[in-house]
Amino acid sequence: MVEAALKVVEGDIPSAAELVERARKLIPVLRERAAAGDAAANVVPETIEDMKKAGLFRVLQPKRWGGYEMSPKTFYDVQMALAEGDMSVGWIYGVIGVHNWQIALFDDRAAREVFENNPDAIIASTYMPKGKTEAVEGGYRFSGRWQFSSGSKHAQWFFLGGLFPGAGEGVPNMGTFLIPLEDVEIVETWDTHGLKATGSHDVIVKDAFVPDYRTHTHRQGFEIDSPGNAVNTGPLYRLPFGQVFLRSVSTASIGALQALLNEVIAFGSGKLGSFGGRTSENPFAQLAVAEAAATIADLKNTLYANFDHMERHAAAGTVPAMEDRLRFKYQSSEVASRCAGVAAKLFRVAGGSGLFLEKPFARILANIESGGQHQANSYELWGANFGASLFGAENQDIFL
Repeated sequence: MVEAALKVVEGDIPSAAELVERARKLIPVLRERAAAGDAAANVVPETIEDMKKAGLFRVLQPKRWGGYEMSPKTFYDVQMALAEGDMSVGWIYGVIGVHNWQIALFDDRAAREVFENNPDAIIASTYMPKGKTEAVEGGYRFSGRWQFSSGSKHAQWFFLGGLFPGAGEGVPNMGTFLIPLEDVEIVETWDTHGLKATGSHDVIVKDAFVPDYRTHTHRQGFEIDSPGNAVNTGPLYRLPFGQVFLRSVSTASIGALQALLNEVIAFGSGKLGSFGGRTSENPFAQLAVAEAAATIADLKNTLYANFDHMERHAAAGTVPAMEDRLRFKYQSSEVASRCAGVAAKLFRVAGGSGLFLEKPFARILANIESGGQHQANSYELWGANFGASLFGAENQDIFL
């Protein structure tokens, strides 16, 4: 049986620390490849292969399909390490790697199609609900055009967002449709200020048939009652769908901020300013690096604490309180903005030298700024929703 052949045994699973170390060992080569990735608007294929060989994409993948079923905290630690080398790599690792978790929420027939012939299969996505659907026998006819499909050129499958037929007033019946590459056209549109190597191109689907079992609704993920829970019974797959995904598009900013901090300290330690003073002795520079280091620690601590809380609930078979879920989403959404604000101060420490493209400062800053443009990182929107709930308003958001 294919499933039995793919299933890993405990002795074959590396430790969390080993996986993070494998990611950290890639940092030098990721820095070397960064310019080539930016020029191609695509993370180079060698990097994808390196991550596969290191087992990094398997962190959240079900054991029964060749994965490791580890804590999301390990997943995000790997993501931050990769983002220290190149935030574009950390970004696509987050949004691709998290799909190996979401596929476990689908009917198991979907996971079988994805993994049975290739346990290293890659799923790209864009969850914007732009898909036009028509109910037909056994499933749906599905068409649309979507933006921002990160890592699309490396994918064999796609998660694409759409509204299910019959969605009415109130909370729309949004969800994810699993589409094979052969039904997808990739349109090269990605020419951007930052995150250039993510290759977040447009994708088009024209009248594809999607069987029922290759769909998953946001409501199922919100209620932690998905078809895949029947076979993937571990606590990992009883975490709220929205919470796991949201952190996949904010956490790379933390790793990139660490990279910028490292670069500024190394540069400033030996730099004399235009008027003879040492950067390392400038109190404003000292404050900037102190603020960056403290911000990184604060953001990591919040990430770990939030997932400790959710993992305890998952292990107990309970659901986190709505107020906690709203707060967790807001805290995730503000990561990119907080990192960008601190990164801008670090960039000033580099002075005029920071403007030169041969140095890493401007590129890292542009990447962090670009990460904040994702809707999931719109802290104003999600902060207002959290605040409104504290005032007693009824929450309508189910991507939590």
